[in-house]
Amino acid sequence: MPQIPEKVHELTVGQLADRSGVAVSALHFYESKGLITSRRTSGNQRRYHRDTLRRVAFIRASQRVGIPLSTIREALDSLPEERTPNREDWARLSEGWRSELDKRIKQLGRLRDHLTDCIGCGCLSLDTCVLSNPDDVFGERHSGSRLLVDRKPRR
Repeated sequence: MPQIPEKVHELTVGQLADRSGVAVSALHFYESKGLITSRRTSGNQRRYHRDTLRRVAFIRASQRVGIPLSTIREALDSLPEERTPNREDWARLSEGWRSELDKRIKQLGRLRDHLTDCIGCGCLSLDTCVLSNPDDVFGERHSGSRLLVDRKPRR
């Protein structure tokens, strides 16, 4: 991985991609979603501040644990003057995400544990299917595979 001299304060999109390990198209996508920013040169080329490396690392780490981009953007927007997240920011933000991740882990465990029950059922037992009907939401209204009755008829 090429090193960037300390005196370089701005990076081209290619340099940012090389250093961060993120594709140029992903960087453009992040920018379109307001996660990172660049300035344009007189030749209309993007230039990213060196701190963008840390922002991209923050985005990638957050994505790796399953945090949606919209939530990541809210987190970045909550930082003073949209500065680069530091260790304390990560600790605070990740603590706030912990309960949501715990819920997802619990749901995935439940899905894993009941996956073999689902094979071959053809979803004819929607009142107990944890994949099609988590927490038996439809069972409170109907019994059996009555979910099909709720659909509008085709014309």
